[in-house]
Parts: sequence; structure tokens; C-alpha cells
Amino acid sequence: MTTWKTRGLRGSTLEELINQTNEQYRIRKLALIQKIPTPITPINIDKKSRQITLAYFDQKSTVDYIGAVQGYPVCFDAKECRTDTFPLQNVHQHQVDFMSDFENQGGLAFLLIYFTARDEFYYMPMKDLRRFWNRAAQGGRRSVRFEELDHSYRIPKGKNVLLPYLDMIQKDLESREQEQL
Repeated sequence: MTTWKTRGLRGSTLEELINQTNEQYRIRKLALIQKIPTPITPINIDKKSRQITLAYFDQKSTVDYIGAVQGYPVCFDAKECRTDTFPLQNVHQHQVDFMSDFENQGGLAFLLIYFTARDEFYYMPMKDLRRFWNRAAQGGRRSVRFEELDHSYRIPKGKNVLLPYLDMIQKDLESREQEQL
């Protein structure tokens, strides 16, 4: 049983940006992406504010978001990082397994990472996550340094949408096509 008290708002800035972006994509009929709620069982509820103050997770969550982009099934997780080093402990084995299984079924899986100190957003393709994950599993570094990221997957500030990650999905798909040639 996993319990939480004050960590529930971690990632809320990034998730709010993604939620607003997803709504803009839906309205423009570019994508339909839904936030997947994590099932919890409340233990304590503040009677005045009616807020949950203590709960436990009913089951392991898979990823934060799932949906379709122009006919491509996609799933991804949103992560925030305060430093220039992204700890792989922020991603769980069951999430990597789910994302791998999702890709084996023809879908596209990735991470969206927000480096808060830099105020920069990155798209991490599953192939990169798998490479870093395998390195850690073989006794290597258990984090990803900012310099190790593929900086061509940096998500620029959006003009028409807040976080234009669809451009990175297109880049990822094109990269996969090139690898198959």
C-alpha cells in the first residue's frame, strides 16, 4: 500500500499546461488525449475544506496520458525535474513495461519532461528512455544528465498552443521511418 500526504501537487504545473494544450488540440481536431486518473482510496478527509488529506493508491498507475493523434495511438507520462539531472527513479518499472507493451502494439510512447530551473520542456522518445533505463539496469548511471538529452527534442514555447508537443511526435515518427529504411 502506497500512501501520500503532501506530494500530490508534484507535476501540477506541467500537467496543467498539458491539459490546456490537449484541450486546444481537441478543439482543433488534431488529437484526443485524456488524463488518466490514478485510483485512490481516501483515508482522511478534512471536513471543512472537503479535501483529501491522506489516501492510498488502489493500484499501480500506468501512464499519465493516453489517446490518439491523427490515427496514431499515443501514451506518455509527464515528469518535472528541478535540477539538470533527471532521476530515473521518477519512472517506475511498471510504467516502462506498459509503455514498451504499448509500442509493441503499434503505439507511440514517450515522456514529457519539464526542467523547472531552466524553464525548458523536452520530449524523450521511448528508445531514449529504454537506453537510459537499460544503462541503469546494468549498473550504470541511474539518472539522465541534461547534456545527454537529444536537444533536437526540446519543445519550444508555443504560439498557437501552450506546449506544442505534436511537433515532437511528428519528429519521432519521422525518425522511426528513417531507421526502418
